[in-house]
Amino acid sequence: MPKYRDLAAVLRDQIERGELPPGEKLPYTDELVAQYGYSKHTVRAAVQLLVDEGLVIARRRYGTVVRDRRKVRIPLTRYERSLASQGQLGPFEAACKEQGLNGEMSKVTVERVRDPEVAARLGLASEDELVCRRREALIDKQAVQFQYAWYPLDVAARADLEQEGKIEGGIYRRLIERGIPAVEADERVIARAPTQDEASDLGTGTGIPVITIERISKDDTGRPLEFLRVVAAADRLELSYDALPLPGREAA
Repeated sequence: MPKYRDLAAVLRDQIERGELPPGEKLPYTDELVAQYGYSKHTVRAAVQLLVDEGLVIARRRYGTVVRDRRKVRIPLTRYERSLASQGQLGPFEAACKEQGLNGEMSKVTVERVRDPEVAARLGLASEDELVCRRREALIDKQAVQFQYAWYPLDVAARADLEQEGKIEGGIYRRLIERGIPAVEADERVIARAPTQDEASDLGTGTGIPVITIERISKDDTGRPLEFLRVVAAADRLELSYDALPLPGREAA
């Protein structure tokens, strides 16, 4: 076995056993060289392997830290629970709070865009402008997912969605308050390899897949109000669909 893999195995074992807990800095390269007797090249290769495996995050001007890999369970009922929070929490935040995790939505940016593919999902012409809201979902200040949501201009205007910053209580509450509630949604979940940028932004390395959730939310006439795309680290997200009705329920 190559020497860098031997060292990576030692460090990995320390991480798995909690000797190096989440948020803990790995010793600097020179310290690992002195402790284990490997060359700097071997040490750097070992650390890079742990980065690729999503066990540590290399941060510029700070060092390499052990990555938090606690999962957040996202239930099918996340929107109902968000509405029950009386406007204080969005769906992601409500799910985190229920599990004792410090989750928050951050770095909300808003812009007008033209995207023919998204416009088609919203039943619009390819040249139509859309409002795009980009959000970062954090747990203890570490990004675990990114959300991109697009809206027709008239929906965004009526719900005042072009404002920068977080919408207290989430978008669905805002749509209800403005008289255009979303009443149903089509959702699909896809697992795939991350792009280099996604792996870097999520701190996963390229060895951890991402889960992509795409959802089209509609009003009571069937008109699409929102197209949402979530990109999340697969080892930080658990989608929970409990108590789904089955055909036998009617026969029981």
